[in-house]
Amino acid sequence: MIEHHIDIKTQHGDMNTFITHPEENGPFPTVLFYMDAPGKREELHDMARRIATTGYCVMLPNLYYRKTREFLFERTESGMETMFEMTRHLSLELILADTQALLDYADQFEHADASRVGAVGYCMSGPFVFKAAAVYTDRIQCAASIYGANLVTTRSDSPHLSAEHITGEMYFACAEMDPYAPKETIEQLLLQLEQTNINYRLEWYPGAEHGFAFPGRGDIYHKASAERHWERLHALFDRNLSH
Repeated sequence: MIEHHIDIKTQHGDMNTFITHPEENGPFPTVLFYMDAPGKREELHDMARRIATTGYCVMLPNLYYRKTREFLFERTESGMETMFEMTRHLSLELILADTQALLDYADQFEHADASRVGAVGYCMSGPFVFKAAAVYTDRIQCAASIYGANLVTTRSDSPHLSAEHITGEMYFACAEMDPYAPKETIEQLLLQLEQTNINYRLEWYPGAEHGFAFPGRGDIYHKASAERHWERLHALFDRNLSH
């Protein structure tokens, strides 16, 4: 496996990005990996590597680059407050601009096949991939929201309102116990999705909590659910990008 740490130029600065892909037989289909609220870190680098080993060029940007090159999350009360404060400077508009920068970079990166693009987002990034799939319909062929928060909001730019524009395949993994994406919110999402003709699958993960896919989450990590989500992700990417 080959790894790169690259600064991708955006209209707001340098977006430091971790990119990994196999050594041989490229270029490879591109997977955009959007971080969760604790930020770009080695735990996510390992997850990106797991995707890349199966034949993909995975791009994991630091979405907090406008504020810091490295966000060090501390699982304390003050650390949580700092994390939520960091998330508040982001908007869907900014994320879409960052997505364009990632796609532009993939277009000229020799190891990436930018004609085949998938995306995955966790927690705060669930709505990011959901919205990106609706805006970049000519680029993103599939996307997965893993226990995404704020998939349905009262804002005019709520991702669920543009779902009908999606032409690729969408997958939603929903934890049974999730205060950030409660059952009533997911039911609202389902009502919206059922009114569209898009290709989607929404799946509940019984016994799982928000954050179940991350090995570093202690008791929240739910290995059976985590492995199930990996199976779904690999199948989604293989189905849509490996051709």
